[in-house]
Amino acid sequence: MSAPVPPHKSAGSRKILGRLSLPERNFVAEALRTETVGGVLLLIAAVTALIWANLPAIQHGYETVAHFHLGPEALGLDLSVAHWAADGLLAVFFFVAGIELKRELVAGDLRDPRAAALPVVAALCGMLVPALVYTLTVGIGGGSAAGWAVPTATDIAFALAVLAVIGTSLPSALRAFLLTLAVVDDLFAILIIAVFFTDRLNFAALAGAVIGLVVFWLLLRKGVRGWYVYVPLALVIWALMYNSGIHATIAGVAMGLMLRCTRRDDEPHSPGEHIEHLVRPLSAGLAVPLFALFSAGVPVSGGALREVFTQPETLGVVLGLVVGKTVGIFGGTWLTARFTRASLSDDLEWADVFAVASLAGIGFTVSLLIGDLAFGGDTALTGEVKAAVLTGSVIAALLASVLLKIRNAKYRRMWEDEERDDDLDGIPDIYEEHDPAYHLRMAEIYERKAAEHRRIAAEREAAARHELAEVPGGAGEENSGPA
Repeated sequence: MSAPVPPHKSAGSRKILGRLSLPERNFVAEALRTETVGGVLLLIAAVTALIWANLPAIQHGYETVAHFHLGPEALGLDLSVAHWAADGLLAVFFFVAGIELKRELVAGDLRDPRAAALPVVAALCGMLVPALVYTLTVGIGGGSAAGWAVPTATDIAFALAVLAVIGTSLPSALRAFLLTLAVVDDLFAILIIAVFFTDRLNFAALAGAVIGLVVFWLLLRKGVRGWYVYVPLALVIWALMYNSGIHATIAGVAMGLMLRCTRRDDEPHSPGEHIEHLVRPLSAGLAVPLFALFSAGVPVSGGALREVFTQPETLGVVLGLVVGKTVGIFGGTWLTARFTRASLSDDLEWADVFAVASLAGIGFTVSLLIGDLAFGGDTALTGEVKAAVLTGSVIAALLASVLLKIRNAKYRRMWEDEERDDDLDGIPDIYEEHDPAYHLRMAEIYERKAAEHRRIAAEREAAARHELAEVPGGAGEENSGPA
């Protein structure tokens, strides 16, 4: 991600948010393509939930379905549909998050401590500042501090859906920054859920889950293959983790982190990348939208929206997402550049970082989950906090849309430069500008074009002479008789 050091810079100076390497660019493009589709489905599911939960004619049906119980009670798994979505389906989401984190740590930007400093510090500040904003808001208003973690999470799928809707051509470096932020953000969210929202422990079930994870790891180490081995084992681990008192999604993260994400010489893809490629569509296209369908159905009315801005807990969530996230991520990025003697890429400005930071204020999936965990004993307040998450996410999306649209002409030029492939070899030209073979190919292409233009020009000139010769009374005919 570093760029050549200009002559007037010190040797320790480096660039941040510069051009990605080609493999990293290709990986990011593939990952974001799936997440964008999933984000659109997430938006559709959220809108469907709001309509379903607020139309009087079908409102009762939403509650009936969401609270319908199923599952073996003897195993402690007699759960509501909404509960299955939050604890079961989101385990798939966190499984993918675990693979993403492992890949970033061993093969992505996070493997280099210098490159990792930026997203880690930015994500950490992007969680601490919203928590601080929430705590100050409820402290002044006399509210409950239990929801301090609600505004700390970023929903990458929702953010990418916003980018798709507004049609901005965000450069790959900023998209990769957003994706890496979300990966680190997910890691901290996992730690928050595991540490702060575990109030009881069943040590027998926890020991069983740990044994299951050890077996899972040993099978991977031995190279055992077959979904019929791993899927049943994963279900057992998940059930034991759920009954242990630790949130069941932690099982998904743990299994994701165990997959090998480094590629061997005889492998086109590492096992982790292969599994992620298979499971990500299930996560983005089914698990997360279904969770949104049964979590986003909150009453929406003029009175409910007014309460969002008058109650300290809900106001804290909105301010945490809109103000805290933006200030935290932008401030963390600026501080990293300031104290590591790094400078922003020549192609970008700090206004671009601020716009992306505001986009990270969209906190939906994990924020809704943490809201359920934080205020699970108060149904009314849980619904109000969910409404606050939706409100804050919409405000952040609108703010980011305006900021990104202002700079979209510049982004489109950068995107076109990144995608241009004049020699048609499947590799963007910007990655081959120092390759002599590329310039030889381009010289041949230009020579063929020049030859074609010369041929066309010669044909036109010959045609023009022919037409002139056939015109009656043309030059040389008027006084052609003898003198």
